[in-house]
Amino acid sequence: MIKTKYVVILIVAVFVCGFLVGKSAPYFKSNLDTLIVKPTNSDDKNVNYENNVNSLIHIKNQTDVTTKRSSLIEYIWKDLGFPSSMPSSVETNVHDSNFSNMNNLKQIDKITINMEHDVNSIAYFFHSEKSNNKLVIYHQGHDGGFVEGKRTIEFLLKNNYSVLAFSMPLLGMNNQPLVELENEGTIKLMSHNQFFYLDSNEFTSIKYFVEPIAVSLNYVDKNYDFTSYYMVGISGGGWTTTLYSAIDPRITQSYSIAGSLPINLRSSPEDLGDYEQINPSLYRITNYLDLYILDSYGENRKHVQIFNKYDPCCFSGDSFKNYENQTKITVSQLGKGTFQIYLDDTHHEHKISENTLGIIIKEMEK
Repeated sequence: MIKTKYVVILIVAVFVCGFLVGKSAPYFKSNLDTLIVKPTNSDDKNVNYENNVNSLIHIKNQTDVTTKRSSLIEYIWKDLGFPSSMPSSVETNVHDSNFSNMNNLKQIDKITINMEHDVNSIAYFFHSEKSNNKLVIYHQGHDGGFVEGKRTIEFLLKNNYSVLAFSMPLLGMNNQPLVELENEGTIKLMSHNQFFYLDSNEFTSIKYFVEPIAVSLNYVDKNYDFTSYYMVGISGGGWTTTLYSAIDPRITQSYSIAGSLPINLRSSPEDLGDYEQINPSLYRITNYLDLYILDSYGENRKHVQIFNKYDPCCFSGDSFKNYENQTKITVSQLGKGTFQIYLDDTHHEHKISENTLGIIIKEMEK
C-alpha cells in the first residue's frame, strides 16, 4: 500500500515537472544556454586567447601569395584549374516584380550556372542606366536569397554601379536537389552541413560557393568592358567575399560585413559557423589570416572588414583587434595593397546599415 502511494506521488511529480518545462521552455532554454562556455567579461563576449598572430600568418612575400592562391585553386577545382567556362544559360532583360521601379536600373539579366550533383546557382545582373563602368558583386548570406539585399543593390545602382547578385548555395532561387549517397540512400540537400557527405578526394563542395562567381565574371569579361570589379557580402556572403577575393585577383576591392573571424577567436557558439566556415581541409591550406592578406595584396587592391559591434547573430564585439595591426603590418611589408577594419556601433542588428553603406561608398570612391 505504501509502495503504491509513492508510485502515485512520483507519477504526479513527473507530470507536473513536465508541464512546467513545457510551459517554460524559453526560460529553461535560456538557463541551459548559460551552461555553454561563455566569457566572464561582460564587456566582450569573445574570449581572446593568447596567440602569436605573426606566427599564424604564412604569407611573407609575393611567392607565398602565388603559392597559397595556387593551392586554394587546386583544392577547389583539382586538376581542372580555375574555371574558364561560361554560364549554362543567360536570359536577358527579365522581369521580376521584386525589383521593379528600382532607381537607375536599366535591365536585369538572369544567369544560371549548373554544377555537380545538379546543384545550381542563379544570379541576377543588374545593369545601371547611368553607369560609372564599375561592377559590384553583391553576395547575400544565410538569411535567404539576394532579394534580402534589395536595399543594398538599389543603393549601389543609385551610385551608378552595376550589380551582379548571388545567393548562397541551396538558398533563394537556387535549387535543393535530391542526391544519391553511397551507404545512405537518397537525401535532399537543404543545409550546407550536408555537403560534408559529398566531399571526396576528387571533389569539394566549397566549389559551390565560388564557381558561380568565377563563371559569371568570365561571361561579363567577354561581353562588357567594366574598368573595375568590386565585391560586397553580408554574413555568409561576407565569408564568400573573403574566399573568392583571395583566389581571383580580378576583384580590386572587397568588403566583408559580419563575415568571419579567425578560428581561434570563435569562442561563442553562434560564431562557429557551418560547413564552409569550419571545413578543416580548407583551412589547413590557408587560414583566415592568410585569406585576409590574399584579399588585400596587389596593385590598387583593398580588403575591408566591417563588424557590427552589437550584432545579435555573429562576430560582434571587437575581438578583431587581436589581429588587426599585425595583418596591416604584413600587407604593408608586402608593398602592395590595403587592409582595413571598421566597427559599426550605430545599431543592434545583423545587417548592412546605412552607416556601413556610407563607409563602403567612401572607400570605393577614394
